[in-house]
Amino acid sequence: MKIEGKRVAILVAEGFELSEMTGPKKVLEDAGAKTAIVSPAKGEVQGWKHFDKADKFKVDVPVDAANADEFDALLLPGGVANPDQLRGNPKAVQFVKRFVESGKPIGVICHGPWTLIEAGAVEGRTMTSWPTLKTDLQNAGAKWVDQEVVVDKGIVSSRKPDDVPAFSRKLIEEIAEGAHKERRAA
Repeated sequence: MKIEGKRVAILVAEGFELSEMTGPKKVLEDAGAKTAIVSPAKGEVQGWKHFDKADKFKVDVPVDAANADEFDALLLPGGVANPDQLRGNPKAVQFVKRFVESGKPIGVICHGPWTLIEAGAVEGRTMTSWPTLKTDLQNAGAKWVDQEVVVDKGIVSSRKPDDVPAFSRKLIEEIAEGAHKERRAA
């Protein structure tokens, strides 16, 4: 499936899980999408491979200057430190809220749902995540399930790096479909 010319924002802060960013990023680009790393980090953002520092990546768009209207979809990788920083950053949360309000596809994996919880985007949805987020998602009104990949009105969620192939395929399908009217804010 091709998504030629679609623009995907990859929102990350320091400490994102490397494979949960690079795996989907490569698949998205191979399918024709243009990706941009959006971050509160200045200049470069540090990835992690579990508990060890990994590669750094150039920040394409500072979160303070990011405009969700310029993108067709959003990718929220996990890692513990990454979403914890993002959910505490008002600009990042507002950026995510704009995707939710517009009904654009969102891919979220591992600990990434913390940012969606902060953006008020999980209530009434069925989602998966890293198992330790189960209670957080349930407390925010989501139905948590332990599955490789879950799609609920354009939000694609997965649990861990092993799920990246299935996660990436489903995210491409959602991007090809476009915005989901039933997910838009009233």
